[in-house]
Amino acid sequence: MSDAITRAYDLLASQDRVGAIALLQGAEGAEVAGLLGELLLEEGQAAEAADHLSQAVAAEPDRIPWLRALVTALMDAGRAAEALPRCRDLLARRPDDAAGQAHMARLLLDAGDREAALAHAREARFLAPGDLGVGIVTAGVLVDADEGLLAVELLDAALRQAHPADPEQPGARVALGRAWLHLGEPEKAAREWQAALELDAADPAGAAALLAGLAAAGQQTSLPPAFVRALFDTYADRFDKELVVKLRYDAPQALRQLLVDKDIAAGGRVLDAGCGTGLAGLAVRDRAGYLAGFDLSPRMVDKAKTRDLYDALWVGELVESMAERPGAFDLVLAADVLVYVGDLGPVMAAAARTLVPGGHFAFTCERAACDGFALHEGRRFAHGEAHIKDAVAAAGLTLTHLAHHSTRIDRGVPVPGWIALAVKNA
Repeated sequence: MSDAITRAYDLLASQDRVGAIALLQGAEGAEVAGLLGELLLEEGQAAEAADHLSQAVAAEPDRIPWLRALVTALMDAGRAAEALPRCRDLLARRPDDAAGQAHMARLLLDAGDREAALAHAREARFLAPGDLGVGIVTAGVLVDADEGLLAVELLDAALRQAHPADPEQPGARVALGRAWLHLGEPEKAAREWQAALELDAADPAGAAALLAGLAAAGQQTSLPPAFVRALFDTYADRFDKELVVKLRYDAPQALRQLLVDKDIAAGGRVLDAGCGTGLAGLAVRDRAGYLAGFDLSPRMVDKAKTRDLYDALWVGELVESMAERPGAFDLVLAADVLVYVGDLGPVMAAAARTLVPGGHFAFTCERAACDGFALHEGRRFAHGEAHIKDAVAAAGLTLTHLAHHSTRIDRGVPVPGWIALAVKNA
């Protein structure tokens, strides 16, 4: 070991990091470059760290800690194009390197390869389930890939296993809060961010700013798609039994009866918006010349396909799936879908866009006591009469029917609701 390295370690032992860095910057050799690069990376000087680590790795390409640190430095410096081949080299040498797998997941996701990124994220989770540092990176990838529930499960398990003094605790709490917020759970997010502040008042992970942003965000106008998708992907296998038997759900039958009562002509092109497992499709198949459906949950769509009811099925978001098909349908159904939307304005506008002139939008939703809308404890929105009427009118629709109707029970009590029919103005 060189004299400079020995003296640098002595300075580090005495807590003089600045002195150690200054000493190493005047020395030469692979060991010097490697240690200096690692210290600069820890100090947040990623670009300079990457330059020194590149020299060290060029001299000793099999030094895995240096190669791993180089990948991290390049990524932190915003040099993803350089980081990707270095990360491939790392994993070729050490495929069981959890940090390398997590970094590869991030690099591939940022490059647009979601499926490959998720494969590496799963491998990172398998290799180091209790490593908070790896968990933070992996959870970030999962959230950005719209897999927030997996991120919550990963970090929650890792934090339960972690040592109370683990310095990664605050960062992991902040990452867990981000995952909860992605799933539409601001209260749980705030709890994690507050915990991060209590663990480290210096707040290196930025919990205070996130809490301030949450407070400024105000009322939720919809539930995040990731929350809805995760909820129903998890619920898909038992959905029909739980909903029909346990909750006495009748929205599809009620909407069918409304169409019959209002003498809405059968045989047209029908869109089942938020089709779930196909319960509404079952109710109206005989009234549709062409029946299409979509849902945000891939597993729900898979279940609907097994019924062999639909002429077309796809995975899609509510507003986008309607808005991108102008004038395509005579009738749109939304059975128990609008409870996951607060502001109905965008939904009504999208429904109006996808309908032909004179086409109908039939829907159910929960009833609020207020004029606007409110998110209640069941993570479902309820809507006031005034809000429904205003949203319908603003979209160029005319409300032809609005009546009280409970589509399900909750803890033995009927849930207050609406059943409605609107027509697109000619």
